Amino acid sequence: MIDSYEEISEEAIKREKEKARQMRKSAWWMRKVQQGECHYCHQKVGKANLTMDHILPLSRGGKSKKGNIVPACKECNNKKKYLLPVEWEEYVGTITKG
Repeated sequence: MIDSYEEISEEAIKREKEKARQMRKSAWWMRKVQQGECHYCHQKVGKANLTMDHILPLSRGGKSKKGNIVPACKECNNKKKYLLPVEWEEYVGTITKG
């Protein structure tokens, strides 16, 4: 397990990004984006407008594995950045209450 204070090496992040690039070409990813729906906001944006998001960000110790990758609209992905799932949920909760 990665300690939250432990820095993830640039080399490790580079390897995981390469794995993600390969996954984008897979039949698994094509099925994930087929519906064109964002994992986070559930809006139908079309598959061309979906990006690959790591639920547990690479910079926080996440890996490029099927269980950690979801399709996200560009807006959600840009807002989520490096947030952990619990941090993202808190953020979304603050904007939907207001």
